[in-house]
Amino acid sequence: MNNQIIEGNWMQLKGKVREQWGKLTDDDMDVIAGRRDQLIGKLKERYGKTSEAVSDEVAAFERTMDEQHRNDGFGAMNE
Repeated sequence: MNNQIIEGNWMQLKGKVREQWGKLTDDDMDVIAGRRDQLIGKLKERYGKTSEAVSDEVAAFERTMDEQHRNDGFGAMNE
């Protein structure tokens, strides 16, 4: 899985990120701006989880989004 998936597809994924992690604010989303490291940092801050736990959640989210995109017949995201 390409770690650039969130950054490369931020506009499409922004709403899904907010659905997945509802504690993120509009300001958080502006700071994140598709950067995976910023997403992990904000999730740690908002949810009080460890880096490892948040990284695992983000990786699972990326896999799910990539899988959904493949199932839509468009190939892998960020190919």
